[in-house]
Amino acid sequence: MNRRDHMGPLILRSAIVAALATGLLLGERLLPYFTSQSSIIALAYVVTTLVVTIQRRTSTPPAPRLRGAVTFWLLTTALISHILNNRGESPLPGLVVADPALAIDNWGLFLLHYVAPGLVLLDWALFGPHGIVRWRDTLLWLLYPIGYGVVMIARGALLPEINVRYPYPFLDPTLNGVDGMLLALLRVVVMLAVISLAVVALDRLSGFVSRRLTAPSIDPAAPPSTASAPSEVTDH
Repeated sequence: MNRRDHMGPLILRSAIVAALATGLLLGERLLPYFTSQSSIIALAYVVTTLVVTIQRRTSTPPAPRLRGAVTFWLLTTALISHILNNRGESPLPGLVVADPALAIDNWGLFLLHYVAPGLVLLDWALFGPHGIVRWRDTLLWLLYPIGYGVVMIARGALLPEINVRYPYPFLDPTLNGVDGMLLALLRVVVMLAVISLAVVALDRLSGFVSRRLTAPSIDPAAPPSTASAPSEVTDH
């Protein structure tokens, strides 16, 4: 691979590391939150990817199926934050609030909820390998967020005095009862399933576009090439 092809992924993945690391350092990031956990996992994976690809002089990341999972988990963080927690409101006003401490915390969340997931999605779409992840991989990807939800609910029920008892409102049975919580969880799982399928679909689409762009062009005016027939040999 030439240097130009290598630099694009290197620059983008360095930007992902910068966004994740800065977002985790700005403000208070508590481990019970899915944002913190998924960002730490993504940071570890992308740093490993940078080290491995630089050593091997390639842009191909290691463990491409894990890469799909990391992409999905960060998109899960972004969409749950934007749709469920913020009700679709723009995060931009929070970046210019008068309180410096609150503004710094909001900038950190903006990097983790919007910038890093957007960059990871861009990396997923632009750089291969494509076509390795399978539709059934989405079932494995879902295990982590579903398991996270189960653990957080059990943790809150068994340890009512613990700090951050229920990290997200849809995990809290004291708000809308157990039935309301289960219904909210079902909606979240359906949304996550759709996101995971969209990640695989984007991989398929990106692979198709990449093949079309790199396929050799054929001049329709050029005559078709014909192989010369071997001369007939006869016995005399």
